[in-house]
Amino acid sequence: MNILVLGGGGREHALAWAILQNPKCDRLIVAPGNAGIAQIAECASLDICDGGAVVEFAEAEAIDFVVIGPEAPLAAGVADRLVEAGLLVFGPSAEAAKLEASKRFTKEVCDAAGAPTAAWARFDAAEPAKDHIRAHGAPIVVKADGLAAGKGVIVAMTEDEALAAVDEMFSGAFGEAGAEVVIEEFMEGEEASFFVLCDGETVLPVGTAQDHKRVGEGDTGPNTGGMGAYSPAPVMTPEVTEAALERIIKPTVAEMARRGTPYRGVLYAGFMIQDGAPRLVEYNVRFGDPECQALMMRLGAQALDLMLAAAEGRLADRTVNWAEDHAMTVVLAAKGYPGSYEKGSVIGGLEQLPETSWEMMFHAGTTEAEGKITATGGRVLNATARGRTLQEARDRAYELAEAVDWSGGFYRRDIGWRALGEG
Repeated sequence: MNILVLGGGGREHALAWAILQNPKCDRLIVAPGNAGIAQIAECASLDICDGGAVVEFAEAEAIDFVVIGPEAPLAAGVADRLVEAGLLVFGPSAEAAKLEASKRFTKEVCDAAGAPTAAWARFDAAEPAKDHIRAHGAPIVVKADGLAAGKGVIVAMTEDEALAAVDEMFSGAFGEAGAEVVIEEFMEGEEASFFVLCDGETVLPVGTAQDHKRVGEGDTGPNTGGMGAYSPAPVMTPEVTEAALERIIKPTVAEMARRGTPYRGVLYAGFMIQDGAPRLVEYNVRFGDPECQALMMRLGAQALDLMLAAAEGRLADRTVNWAEDHAMTVVLAAKGYPGSYEKGSVIGGLEQLPETSWEMMFHAGTTEAEGKITATGGRVLNATARGRTLQEARDRAYELAEAVDWSGGFYRRDIGWRALGEG
């Protein structure tokens, strides 16, 4: 098969790595890709949010299957355009992608489905939102309704912080994403991520993970796009997983089908779990980043077969073959992230790193010029490894991270601390 992956981050590097292990893949193109992806696949310059351009490119390159990595092209309807052109695609329609593109939409679907989630209210003006905050107090959660590149959620621990978040949202800091805000109750508990594949009807679990959103050790400091993750997540016990499936995921998928917008692709549910009971924090309509890196390290070649089955409506006869293993990814970020950071710093030592089915350095924000790899983003590299135990996976991941010669970067040194009993 000729396969096209859309995206250029760590998630897409991990997807490309897994796809290439499957003998069904004859040719792999990633658009736009990055310096790491370019070492294993063809990269192409393409506006991945322009559905017409993507269709034209796919037809010109005789592409058999398109895997859409990020949320922006999904929200822009690129999957719709591909389907209309008769191309096989992994990723939901624009209407189904509203489960991530609109917090309000997700809350409405959850309410209709009876899926447990935080109490909420929506506002399109600052003063009513502030009145709501003053009436309910803190801690409280303020969210931009639309897509804000992972930065539109403020977990406000004080009332003043929540009021300031409302001002920031309506100031235009998040563009159109902040034109409406959703304010939610603060949920206590432990967070975990749950990934399922859907073909419009069937739901197939494909793994659990736990992300580390805060920039600092001990989960301190501002939220980021994710500083590391591991899989599986111990808090997602068989009992919690069953409850999540039956009370939240399956009712959501059934409600989407009832609305005439069946969900096809990967559905990523973020849960807050307290006393064994999961409640939905949010849905994402793509593999998480950096959770995808840990998941792909565990899934390997079967990832392509599973995504094809979802796209072709064949999930009912598929199962996931799990090894008794663990995986961890550690994010190497540019100093200053998630605030302002410098681009263009040179990264050394990458050519010496091992690349095996047990350990891999996935690139997120990199480019290559004149034989040198340089940093182009906030989150730049993902040191990822498998192990028979989580501790073994962690040791290998940190060995990779420590071998990188990059004075312009930093990483958290406590990924997995909760699961390893260090807190």
